[in-house]
Amino acid sequence: MPEQLDCTVERVTFHNADNGFSVLRVRPRGANPAIVTVVGHVAAIAQGERIVAEGEWRDDRNHGRQFVAEKIAPQPIQGRAQIEAFLSSGAVKGVGPSTAHLMMVHFGDKVLEVLDQTPERLRELPGIGPSRAKKIAESWTAQRSTRELMLFLADSGIGVARAGRIQKQFGADAVRVIQQNPYRLIREIRGIGFGTADALALKLGLARDSIERIRAGLSHALTEAAAEGHCGVPQEELIERCAKLLGIATDRLAEAIALELETKRLTRDTLGGRDAIFLPWLHKAERVVGETLRLLAVGRPPWPEIEIDKALQWVERKTRVRLAPSQRAAVELMLRSKVCVITGGPGVGKTTIVNSIVQIAAAKDADILLAAPTGRAARRLGESTGREAKTIHRLLEVNPETGDFARDENDPLDCDLLIVDEASMIDVMLMQALVRSLPPQAALLLVGDVDQLPAVGPGQILADTIRSGAIPVVRLTEVFRQGAESRIVTSAHEINEGRLPELGHRDGDFYFVNTPDSAAAAERIVEFVAERIPNRFSLDPLRDIQVLCPMRRSAAGVEALNLALQKRLNPRASKPDAPRIERLGTAFHQGDKVMQTVNNYEKDVFNGDTGVILEIDPEAATAIVDIDNRHLEYIEEELDDLVLAYATTIHKSQGSEYPAVVIALTTQHAIMLQRNLVYTAVTRGKKLVVIVGQKEALRQAVSTASTRKRWTKLGEWLQR
Repeated sequence: MPEQLDCTVERVTFHNADNGFSVLRVRPRGANPAIVTVVGHVAAIAQGERIVAEGEWRDDRNHGRQFVAEKIAPQPIQGRAQIEAFLSSGAVKGVGPSTAHLMMVHFGDKVLEVLDQTPERLRELPGIGPSRAKKIAESWTAQRSTRELMLFLADSGIGVARAGRIQKQFGADAVRVIQQNPYRLIREIRGIGFGTADALALKLGLARDSIERIRAGLSHALTEAAAEGHCGVPQEELIERCAKLLGIATDRLAEAIALELETKRLTRDTLGGRDAIFLPWLHKAERVVGETLRLLAVGRPPWPEIEIDKALQWVERKTRVRLAPSQRAAVELMLRSKVCVITGGPGVGKTTIVNSIVQIAAAKDADILLAAPTGRAARRLGESTGREAKTIHRLLEVNPETGDFARDENDPLDCDLLIVDEASMIDVMLMQALVRSLPPQAALLLVGDVDQLPAVGPGQILADTIRSGAIPVVRLTEVFRQGAESRIVTSAHEINEGRLPELGHRDGDFYFVNTPDSAAAAERIVEFVAERIPNRFSLDPLRDIQVLCPMRRSAAGVEALNLALQKRLNPRASKPDAPRIERLGTAFHQGDKVMQTVNNYEKDVFNGDTGVILEIDPEAATAIVDIDNRHLEYIEEELDDLVLAYATTIHKSQGSEYPAVVIALTTQHAIMLQRNLVYTAVTRGKKLVVIVGQKEALRQAVSTASTRKRWTKLGEWLQR
């Protein structure tokens, strides 16, 4: 149970106005108590205020004994002494100790009432004219509204940083605005979701079947569907989803849908002949992508007519690589098309084809740009072609503050050919931005493995494009000699074909380790990562080995394995007095392996990027993280975007390759076991793949084709 400390602020040693982090010297209430230090977060604080802090005492190596507060709640200002101490603190601009004393003498106990209701009376005091009185009144109003908002939001789950955003957005009327419609928080305050706003609304007495709640619930249900990959939802399914989400009957949902359609917050169309509801921006994005690709498909490439046979012979001599018939056909198709898709698994020669196309197009003086969804994928593409490759976000010149792209139809890319690798990872919003940035003359080549997991975001661009039949496609299946010598490659193809790979080999680059249960699998995984793989293959356990799991929770899931591996691989995690920063239930230490979970355009780091913590400052709640040899400072709220990454989900590993992967695969993961999941995991490993778990789990995954249908409309747009 957290301890409570009721005290008066003697001095504000430090206060960060952006995130509320504060270091306070306080005097606990009681008979002559000693002054102590409280560290925590509070939106606004001043000397003389009374606070109640909840937390625990800790001994800091550098700063001694401190009370580390999970929550700091300012209390109403009461009594002449407390009011004068607060006014003397400088919290109200234009008021110092002498002015505060004059105010107390002149107005007495009614001083706060005067500030609230008749601030013009301040001019009754000597030395206070109209401008100073106005300044004092404005500062007091800001202080009062901030305090009112924090008291109002107490126990709402809304933290100090987001409370600051609310104050900035709604100003002095913040409490009134929220009381009128708490669901405005979802639309207007970044980081506040439906659950938080809904809990606050119900606490304020809003009826469970109120039309405001149902309208907000509809948008949230569609947002949840988008998180599952859907771009729209059949109307009857949306009604069922929303009724379940809100815990209400379905009879008022049609009325709410009609209102949301009328205000254009939702869009109606069809999916497979069924009435469906879309979030407007997703509906528009699929339409734009479909229309653009369809126009490209009937266009001519920008380079002059090429004699294909001569070009192929020339590129074979230049690269000293003999192209197989399937590779020659792929190169020819791209050179004759303005848009083309090349898909296939590992070892089928996609890299060779891309290199050949680049060489021939460059010889025709074509301006070529290369891109991929992730930093790791872009680096691989650049290394394989010998040319610069960028992430799609960097290519489109993302604005770090807004997330908008500078490149679009008004300022298109300067290229004749755009090649995009790992296209299976691209969601519909990113693809819309990409096609809008294409200049009219440019050709587009999409390269990827359609059998991998689809994009984490909404849409299935590569799969829908291929299935539509509207775009030229080359599907490569022949595994070439170098790939055929790798058991990673051959096993991946066997899995993709629904066949169980050979598991008895004791050498090579692909291993299966059988364990009786999930707990035993977790123990073996820690042993392999910490000792056996580093010792045998000379690989670094932090930078070279990645543990992949189908699920976050289970005995052999991401959360349990991260804690076990952190304890084994980072000695600081086992020392109680070691410096640490705790965020959202996770303790970060110097030396921890971490992963970015959202795109941060300002730092140029993206969802799935991994790094190692080099330094931490527990008092300031900041850390220095090495990501791709860049030392990046993370302030406190940015640490919420990091998670431990000794182990991660297979979904998070998309677009990345690692020297070695260790895959947890147990019957406890049954709900997630599908062929494309395991196929994606296996193809993440470059030099070594080790699957640890039960053979029955692998057999179930290999035999289960994906049954999770995504509701998308791109195929229909492409075929129109």
